[in-house]
Amino acid sequence: MEIVVAGRRTEVSPRYRAHLENKLAKVEQLAPRAQRVDVIVSHEPNPRQSDSSERVEITVVDKGPVIRAEACADDAYAALDLALGRLQERLRRARDRRKAHRNHAPAGPAEVLPAEEAGDTVGDVPVPAAEPAPTAGEDGVTETTLGDSPVVIREKVHHAAPMTVDDALYEMEMVGHDFFLFIDAETAQPAVAYRRRGWSYGVIKLDSAVHTAGSGTEAAAG
Repeated sequence: MEIVVAGRRTEVSPRYRAHLENKLAKVEQLAPRAQRVDVIVSHEPNPRQSDSSERVEITVVDKGPVIRAEACADDAYAALDLALGRLQERLRRARDRRKAHRNHAPAGPAEVLPAEEAGDTVGDVPVPAAEPAPTAGEDGVTETTLGDSPVVIREKVHHAAPMTVDDALYEMEMVGHDFFLFIDAETAQPAVAYRRRGWSYGVIKLDSAVHTAGSGTEAAAG
């Protein structure tokens, strides 16, 4: 299992890197099929955020859904422990789900990449997937400026296969996000699942087929 460590606004010391790799050895026990673990260690220089100045993000790239966890603390070692604890809980849930599917169903959920970038929004509205621009970076992210204004729009394309609402909620939990973009397997409609309060969730679907039909009727009537 490959471990890739990167620092943002901070330098990852050899001592911390060795400590991190030792801690991540437990991940392989819970996810033996894991191909790679990406770790981002970042530092927030703002003194007003000293209580959460150190952030650790861990992403496990498996043959199935991507599983991710992150945490903040005033110390990088404490942030790692918090993030690792959350990651291990999600890995256990993923393992238990695979076992349940093997016992009760001939096949598991469709494999997709989740909308895992929390910044893929404009205001509070998730940005739908779009065709990648020619200037997109290696990670598929494109940033454009809106006219002459200082507004920057960030777009990222994710390839997805149709899935059920249940699978969408499961994968949303696995990456620790409050929303998840997907294609509903039953209706073939673009949809977004989102977290409400407690264990309450919501699903918004785009009825594009009805809209298109309505537009055609209006055109014919005109």
